[in-house]
Amino acid sequence: MNYRRVFVPNGYVHIIITSYERKPVFIDNIEILRTAFRNVQNLYKFEIIAICVMHEHIHLILHPEDINNYPKIISSVKHYFSRNVGQVCPTDNLKIGYKNKREKGIFQRRYWEHTIKDEEELNNQINYIHYNPVKHGLVNNVKDWQYSSFHKFVKLGLYENNWGSEKDIENIKDLDVE
Repeated sequence: MNYRRVFVPNGYVHIIITSYERKPVFIDNIEILRTAFRNVQNLYKFEIIAICVMHEHIHLILHPEDINNYPKIISSVKHYFSRNVGQVCPTDNLKIGYKNKREKGIFQRRYWEHTIKDEEELNNQINYIHYNPVKHGLVNNVKDWQYSSFHKFVKLGLYENNWGSEKDIENIKDLDVE
């Protein structure tokens, strides 16, 4: 099956990476994940505009220097993480297609991606990413989730520390990308 991706030069891409069968692997292995992103930045030039890591999925907005490289960036992060995390899913529980390709069962094969069209959409997507832990009931306040770029945005003065009220999320409450 061929997947169609949009490659807009100098574009921003919202990506959701999900673990195999939604196994909670990312927070327990957060340092390996951070190292994966750092190492891949040595191979491909990109900026992570916003990120939120949850137990079984990751939201991020990438701004690659070469937009054509974002699939390679995601593939490389998944590869590094998989090689270094160890076996998190018993191989006898893997679906036959994963076994046949000698996969470890850490990631879903595909990932969701969305090319961001303009600055308003970029801001809404960033808000959505930062609000995601509250949406999933992991915390009551955005500031309480430590695995997010929200805290960097607060330091830069782009958010107030208590951001996340009903008024703040008015433009994203109907946005559902999962």
